[in-house]
Amino acid sequence: MFVGIINTPRPYAWGSTTAIAQLLGHAASGAPEAELWLGAHPGSPSVILDPTQTGGAADLAEWIAADPETTLGRFAASGRLPFLLKVLAAATPLSLQAHPTLEQARAGFDRENELGISRDAPERNYKDAFPKPELIYALSPTFDALCGFRPLDEVRALLRALIDASLGMEDPQPQPLEDLLDSLSGSDVALPETVEWVIGRRTGVATLVSLVTTLASRGVSGYGAEMATVSSLAGEYPGDPGIVISLLLNRVSLAAGEALYLPAGNIHAYLSGLGIELMSASDNVLRGGLTPKHIDVPELLSVLDFTPVEVPYLHSTSPSEGVAAFRPDGADFELLRIDGMFLDASVALTGPAIALCISGEVSISGAASSSSLALGDAVYITPDEAGLRFTGSGTVFVATTAA
Repeated sequence: MFVGIINTPRPYAWGSTTAIAQLLGHAASGAPEAELWLGAHPGSPSVILDPTQTGGAADLAEWIAADPETTLGRFAASGRLPFLLKVLAAATPLSLQAHPTLEQARAGFDRENELGISRDAPERNYKDAFPKPELIYALSPTFDALCGFRPLDEVRALLRALIDASLGMEDPQPQPLEDLLDSLSGSDVALPETVEWVIGRRTGVATLVSLVTTLASRGVSGYGAEMATVSSLAGEYPGDPGIVISLLLNRVSLAAGEALYLPAGNIHAYLSGLGIELMSASDNVLRGGLTPKHIDVPELLSVLDFTPVEVPYLHSTSPSEGVAAFRPDGADFELLRIDGMFLDASVALTGPAIALCISGEVSISGAASSSSLALGDAVYITPDEAGLRFTGSGTVFVATTAA
């Protein structure tokens, strides 16, 4: 069964006022349109366009609850759609954040329940018992992000460049930077201890943030992207320790068509751009800065993976002509891009799926029925459709479960 779905973009303050509307061909609201959610998340379940198809259910969450066998297939026992598809449009930076593993999420959820912390309390960390790995696929010409701790030799080189730049100031005061460099030159626990010191706003951090912000405004040779990021963050979140944390992280500019995978423990922040985001359906976010929201420093440190990594690009495979598959290791979802001028592409489903058309006109036929999508159209696809065939001309993204 193919069931048309729609939703209203989430009006988070960091969202673009035009990008999602332009992508999907609808009128902009004039307010920020940060994320369009396509899924059954209770915070914003997709609306059913024709409830006569779903026994009167008005939204996807209601339909799944009423008929899990039809809607979820082999996932019926769980009673939940395991993924959430989003169109994300960031005009300004999002918060620094990380997400727990399944084991951490279960333990944290049970612990906060036992403590009697309300699910909607601002200080609650674990809203559910699920992990929240995610991938982001760039649609805009560039999509900028911070993701994962960069190799420490790169961090030290950057800090030395900042120290050199500070010595050229009228009143040189390099000591805060020298202290930061020294803190990262010790044992294996140096990075966690440094992050705790910075995010915890310990003694000297405010001075360090101020100095880094000043140096960024003057420019540091060889580090234009990093300094531009510092200046941007300082403009949005003046004095925030996340400004300094950004220096410890990989700074990446995705080109359109490139993707990142952000597993549990990876600290990250989207800075700007338009993209397709696919994640496990969860609300578990541990924040580390660049936000007025609650920051639980000890809990964040307990979920962070401090292992320095290269930029975590996610490369696609091509299971058939016209199909690019983004399949993160260990995730319970995959993202498919079906694209072409004269499409005749096939995809095998192992569970429910959601398809979104971002250009052209594409017909989809399955084992039981068919549907036609034009710009901005989205459908929920029940698992009984099994193999899908795409014909026409355009681009469709399909979110589905991993094999």
